[in-house]
Amino acid sequence: MTKYSQNDAPLFEALKKYVDENVYAFHVPGHKHGKGIKEFTEYVGSAVMSIDVNSMEDLDNLANPIGVIKDAHQLAAQAFGADNAYFLVNGTTSGIQAMIMAATEPGDKIIMPRNSHKSAFSALILAGVIPVYLYPEIDENLDIALGISAEQVKEAILANPDAKAVLVLNPTYYGITSELEEIIKIAHEHNMAVLCDEAHGSHFYFHPDMPPGGITLGADISALSMHKTGGSMTQSSLLLSKGNRVEPSSIKSILNLMQSTSASYVLMASIDVARKQLATQGKDMLNRVISLSQYAREEINKIGGIKALTQSDIKGPYLLDPTKLVINVSKTGMTGYEIMRELKLKYHIQLEMADLSNIMAIISLGDDINTVEHLIHSLKELVRIKNHDEITTGNLIRPEVIVAPRDAYYGKNRSVLLDDAEGEICAEMIMAYPPGIPMICPGERITKDIIDRVKLLKEQHCQLQGTEDPNIDYIKVLGHVYKV
Repeated sequence: MTKYSQNDAPLFEALKKYVDENVYAFHVPGHKHGKGIKEFTEYVGSAVMSIDVNSMEDLDNLANPIGVIKDAHQLAAQAFGADNAYFLVNGTTSGIQAMIMAATEPGDKIIMPRNSHKSAFSALILAGVIPVYLYPEIDENLDIALGISAEQVKEAILANPDAKAVLVLNPTYYGITSELEEIIKIAHEHNMAVLCDEAHGSHFYFHPDMPPGGITLGADISALSMHKTGGSMTQSSLLLSKGNRVEPSSIKSILNLMQSTSASYVLMASIDVARKQLATQGKDMLNRVISLSQYAREEINKIGGIKALTQSDIKGPYLLDPTKLVINVSKTGMTGYEIMRELKLKYHIQLEMADLSNIMAIISLGDDINTVEHLIHSLKELVRIKNHDEITTGNLIRPEVIVAPRDAYYGKNRSVLLDDAEGEICAEMIMAYPPGIPMICPGERITKDIIDRVKLLKEQHCQLQGTEDPNIDYIKVLGHVYKV
């Protein structure tokens, strides 16, 4: 047990003590408390630069924490109801990769949603793991993927009893959860570990009106982005584990393979303070966030032509994160990308994301009534001047898996024109970011639907990534001839 309480932030406090001691720094980083990069320091502040330091005895070391970082880890574990917690400075991407690698060995199977984040597919390549894909139910009216049902998972487990783990999104990028409690029960009955991608769910643990967190329900390991909804700085996340189904010593070892040996103390301190804030004030702060979100939904749903999703709009046993303000715009005559662009250019509003049919704004700890009112007012002005013709939309494509992702990624490949790629086996990913869900992955067959979708997103000036060619005029395919 740590000597600290949730009212403490041991790493942050140790950093402040270090600054107060006015140490002469003859160690890296070379900017020496900001003095070596004055323009940047003048803008971001000397306090930030003063705590951008390197590992030393009184500040501990993330690779083998035995001091204040260990204490901060223990406080995080207590706050989230976990047995172990680990700071992540490479984002939740490193956490997702680490938990998949810790729960599997090369050649093992993992049951996972096809609408997972790209980091999960990267983990398949790194770990040499074989995916068994689950496809979420699609709401045709809203044009979004819902959750994964327990029945789907059960069928996949019975068909693949040798699978080692089940990965679940809690929630999806759109804020929708699956039947997680029942999925955990079924998976554990078949001796499979349950891994939760909670990149968008760090706040779930601190308010009863939120969907429950994976660790709370008995998941074995969870990766969550403190920076997305928990208040810490970008790129700072947590990995949580409970029980011994995924061996804690393996988790630590793999994290040391994945993470930098020069962990950012600025990022780690922000996790420490964000945990303290959530543990001590989270319920009250999230009360306000939920209230703002509900008000925004009610006001937006008074505007003709657009629809802010509510729990009652979600079919089936799935829950909606109330802080994710997903707005269907398919009847406006504009795509979500066009509306997002207009909001930025005319109203200085940057949304979280858009797709063909929807836009999404996240209401979080940093919002207030003024920011929400500006969003509502801007949507009223923007939507009122548009024709309400329904646009043509597209749903999740289901590519055929021909070759294991790792084999396809490392196999001999060649570059072909996207227009000539139909029938080929892809050797790289293509995804819109956000949300970072690949339309095509290494080892999957490229179809006309995928080519058409890429072209449509390019026309919408969507941010596409994952390919060697930045313009995605060309795509890498396997060198062997697999065309049909």
